[in-house]
Amino acid sequence: MIRKCEQHGYFRGEQCPDCANEGRYVLDDEREERLGRFVSGALRHFPEDVGLEIDPQGWVDMDILCKIMKKRYKWGTTERLISLVESDRKGRYEIDGSFIRARYGHSVEVDLVPDYPENELPYLYYGVSQEEADMLLENGIIPVRQCYVHLSTSFDKAMRAASIHTENPVIFEIDAEAAQEDGIDIVVVNDDIVLAKNIPADYISIRES
Repeated sequence: MIRKCEQHGYFRGEQCPDCANEGRYVLDDEREERLGRFVSGALRHFPEDVGLEIDPQGWVDMDILCKIMKKRYKWGTTERLISLVESDRKGRYEIDGSFIRARYGHSVEVDLVPDYPENELPYLYYGVSQEEADMLLENGIIPVRQCYVHLSTSFDKAMRAASIHTENPVIFEIDAEAAQEDGIDIVVVNDDIVLAKNIPADYISIRES
């Protein structure tokens, strides 16, 4: 559930995490999930299919998105879209004036590198299945269903992300400092996720737990 605290803004749950105020109702769980799926698809995977024009950096006109959204969901107001973005703990989206985009997770081709800060962590992490590990150690990591490789900022975060897809993940440690010194762009999109176009095998090793 999404609610709004007049002092601290939109939040998810029953009480504002900053002041314990219950706030004002904005969106229930079912509608939050439905709206989230639509926005994810529209901004990451099939903007043209829903009638959106996406620019090279992934931005779309928020007014146009809202008009399309309201045709599908009569309850799909601009405030509810904004609440979805601002209350999202995973930082999936961002709004800049009259434009909105996904920060990561694209399957459509976008160029995010110029807009985000360069990674400063010496090591990053990436979880894979046991079956994939040997192949990636030999050939490097390239995106499969997305246009960027999504790296994690810590071992534990990589473990949690990989455990969604495989029961016993192998966690790679990426020598990000060396890769960046050699000209590979690696950029930060939020506290958990860092993006790269690819990670060659030379910078990959297995991290033991």
